[in-house]
Amino acid sequence: MTHPLIPKIIELATPIAQNLGLEVVDVIFHTNKRPPVLRVDIRNPLGDTSLDDCEQISRELELTLDEAQILEGAYVLEISSPGISRQLTSDREFMTFKGFPVLITTYAPYLEQKEWRGQLLRRDEDTVYINQKGRAIAIKRELIAKVQLDTHR
Repeated sequence: MTHPLIPKIIELATPIAQNLGLEVVDVIFHTNKRPPVLRVDIRNPLGDTSLDDCEQISRELELTLDEAQILEGAYVLEISSPGISRQLTSDREFMTFKGFPVLITTYAPYLEQKEWRGQLLRRDEDTVYINQKGRAIAIKRELIAKVQLDTHR
């Protein structure tokens, strides 16, 4: 389950990232650690995400979070880049990586398997489509645990 503060943190982080030419990819709040760790994954759509990108957003977001006073007590703010082996989540990522090899993992076996490898064709509101050796495979999104770039091909 997502932490209830995540939507507010995304709301605060997104304009900061956009002003720096970056995108917020994911936000995770690890409350089981002491102090808790707030991890914000960013991406530079123009190329590799640099350490400077992470530092810039970290400074600005830290000030904004402190001013908003939505986090109580001490916490660690961690800014990172998900890298090339990341999970695909946004519509933009599915469009960007069309034709790339992907690995789809389902929650339960679908047609007797839980992992599907193929070339990403597209995603619509209900289904993710891949090409597997010339054959189109349609997997309902509700069955999918994750879709990630397949770096083992």
